[in-house]
Amino acid sequence: MIGVMAALAAALAWTTASGLWRSLSDLGPAVRLNAIKNGIASLLFLPVLATLPWQDETTAVLILLLSGLIGIAAGDSFYLAALRRLGTRRTLTVEASGPVLASIGGVVLMGDIPTLGNWIGAGLVSIAVVLIALQAKAEQSSSSQLQAGIVLSLIAVVCGLSGAFLARHVLISTALSPIQSAAIRLLGGWIGLIPVMRKLSFLQGLSTPVQLRLLSATVLGTNLGIVLQQMVFQSMPVGPGVTLMSTAPVMALWVGQLEGDRIQLAGVAAAVLAVAGVACTSL
Repeated sequence: MIGVMAALAAALAWTTASGLWRSLSDLGPAVRLNAIKNGIASLLFLPVLATLPWQDETTAVLILLLSGLIGIAAGDSFYLAALRRLGTRRTLTVEASGPVLASIGGVVLMGDIPTLGNWIGAGLVSIAVVLIALQAKAEQSSSSQLQAGIVLSLIAVVCGLSGAFLARHVLISTALSPIQSAAIRLLGGWIGLIPVMRKLSFLQGLSTPVQLRLLSATVLGTNLGIVLQQMVFQSMPVGPGVTLMSTAPVMALWVGQLEGDRIQLAGVAAAVLAVAGVACTSL
């Protein structure tokens, strides 16, 4: 029961955080927002970083820093850029392709044999992405924005999976805990964006409500989201856990309404198909 509650809470945290980041899009480029996020999150994980066995696990730390550079510095920048173009609901639905793409990666890179569930899951998620494209094309005047948003979201998924594969290698081969791994990855994501940090003096002029939204988005989507995710993996099988955490597209339907994204049958169908596709792939 704890695992189920943690999985649904993680999905809700990520959905809410995505909506908050979308509302902060006018603060500047996605890479700048990502630098802010990673800096705040790393500071909150400072107690974890201070107690790490840096000398004993040097190789593992370097791999995790690279994982953060790819999956967080690059991946989250692409994700935030996609949010600006597609909105919360559509972006999270495309992001649900992650487990499916991971299965495809296992077939291509590891020689895994795909199951019937893998094929069905890939088909369902593909249909969901097509539905998003068709609906967005009917609503938006700029097809270039639509195409760019979908491409950016898919690149974010690939970057995230690449970082996750590196992190998993460390987790199964060293004594580092999931929280320690997450803290190092966030540090790597922040270090990768240091060149952008010199342009963050504008933060001093932000109003208190905007600063609170920045902090809330970071704590919910990054720090709390990671802790809840680890609780899920510790208390229930990976397949059902991933499926429950992938219910974010369904939860994003109400966030989309707040953004002016009207709920339509195609949107609901896309969200449900995405979750069903993840379930077929993961269970």
